Order: sequence, then C-alpha cells, then structure tokens
Amino acid sequence: MGPLRERLLIKRLQSRDEQAFVEFVRTYQDRIYNLVYRMLGSHQEAEDIAQEVFVMVFKTIDSFRGECKFSTWLYRIATNLCKNRIKYLGRRAQQRTHDLDSTSEGELLGAEPSTMGERAADPHEALAGLQLERIVREGIARLDEEHRMLIVLRDIEELSYEEIVEITGLPEGTVKSRLHRARMALKEHMARHMK
Repeated sequence: MGPLRERLLIKRLQSRDEQAFVEFVRTYQDRIYNLVYRMLGSHQEAEDIAQEVFVMVFKTIDSFRGECKFSTWLYRIATNLCKNRIKYLGRRAQQRTHDLDSTSEGELLGAEPSTMGERAADPHEALAGLQLERIVREGIARLDEEHRMLIVLRDIEELSYEEIVEITGLPEGTVKSRLHRARMALKEHMARHMK
C-alpha cells in the first residue's frame, strides 16, 4: 500500500468508515495473522489475537498521529497483545507450546505455505526442506517471548532496526544484542536437531 493510499485509509478509519475498516482488514490480515501465529505458535490463539488487533485499531485509530509508519504502529499493537497473551497463559499454567510432532503437514505449514519444499525437484530434497522448516519453527517456538519477537520482526518480517526500536521501545543496541542471542539460541537448536 502506497503512502498516499495509506493516509487516505487512515483518515477514513478515523471517520469510522466501515468500508475502510473492511479494506484495512483485507490489506493487513495476512501480515498480522502471520506475525501473531509466529509469536504464539497456535492457530486458535493467533486467530483470536489477530481479531483483537483489528478491534483495538478501530477503537484507538484516533490516537495514531503519524509520528511513525502505520505498519509500525500496527505491529506495536500486535506484539503488545501477544506479550500480554503469553503472560496470561503463563500465569494460568496453560502456556501452549505447539507440538510439531503431532501436527499434520498442512497445519504445520499453516499461515504460510512452505517454499523450501516447493523449490526442490527431488522428493528427498522436498522432505529435507520440510524437515528443516519444522526444526526452524520449533526452535523459534522455544525461544523466550522477547527473543522470539525480535527474530520474527527482524528475520521473518524483515523490519528495519529503526522500526523494531519503535515497536518495542528498546534501544537499538539492546535490540541488536538480544537479536544476536536469539539467533545463537536458534542456531544451537538447529545444530542439535540436524545431526
């Protein structure tokens, strides 16, 4: 979405235009769902929180002043709701870790179809790609909340450090050092599971 179209959409949302809300959801639903799913590791939780993100945006759109990119503001809402949900689940001792071993391949690929397996012409290469993807997803799911969020924002969503600083409120140096630790933990997980 271009900057002009985005500004017009925001103005329409601020005037409570329901059609603008439908357009907004259509434009951002996949990105928000994928982000939330990667943070929570559960399709059901991701659906619930993604819906909550859109409701929250609709309720609080008047507070958006354009001091950061709209997508950054939207990601901040999504990551905060995810962090709150993770804490809630932890307090209730029901924090779900997605059991990848008992997940069907279709559900495993869920939010985003595999690209590793598709590129491989050989069935053995396709299987290896799917196994690698499973190991990476499992490793991300095992990271603590803060590290998982940084890996998702930087390495999967490919946001800039500046955007991540705005979303998280952390200093850039802290983002970089925590991201380094998260990558090292993910690398260790992969090394253990790819023998």
